[in-house]
Amino acid sequence: MAAKMEDSGWLRAAVLGANDGIVSTAALIVGVAASNADTHAILVAGVAGVVAGAMSMAAGEYVSVHTQADLEDAALEREKRELRTEPEAELKELEGIYVKRGLDRKLAREVAEQLTAHNALAAHARDELGIHKSTRARPVQAAIASATSFASGGALPLVVGVLSAKYHPVAIVSAAALVALGILGAISARTSGAPVGMAVLRITFWSALALAVTAGVGAAFGVSA
Repeated sequence: MAAKMEDSGWLRAAVLGANDGIVSTAALIVGVAASNADTHAILVAGVAGVVAGAMSMAAGEYVSVHTQADLEDAALEREKRELRTEPEAELKELEGIYVKRGLDRKLAREVAEQLTAHNALAAHARDELGIHKSTRARPVQAAIASATSFASGGALPLVVGVLSAKYHPVAIVSAAALVALGILGAISARTSGAPVGMAVLRITFWSALALAVTAGVGAAFGVSA
């Protein structure tokens, strides 16, 4: 059974953040390892990649979600003002919304009047503006979630890269990353009800391409063993 929309939304966001962490960090480590770098260089590159990526994700998400929050706040303030100055027009607007959703005019009017009497702003926020309390933009929460999911994903190739540095890090890190990405792709697909096979194939193909390209770059500009 698919998860609730609110839950699946958070889960997909976490999975996407982890995907980014895995791909970005694995590609960085593979590129450095392909240049015949030693364990210390791989560790430094991996840690720097995880930290920089997590902070970048957090900053970008904070700015983006804060902008959304500002727009929501402005819309709510405008709605408050209109409810004070044009209550009848706002009531008719709410009535019209319910008519478009399938209620007859009389019932739509009754529903609009009752919801307005209970909490006019909440009714307009939900049904006119599409703003729900459970989905309000929360910049700090979004930033922390993005940074955490990226860092969690990036930790896997980092640990594998360090442990395999003296063996075949390019192949081992690539394999570990692709397996993890395939698992996350399957989880995300099952959660959203999408075809699992296609989702796994898509993410592993493009991730493998990214890893191959960075490995090629690392080998081309690498140092002698």
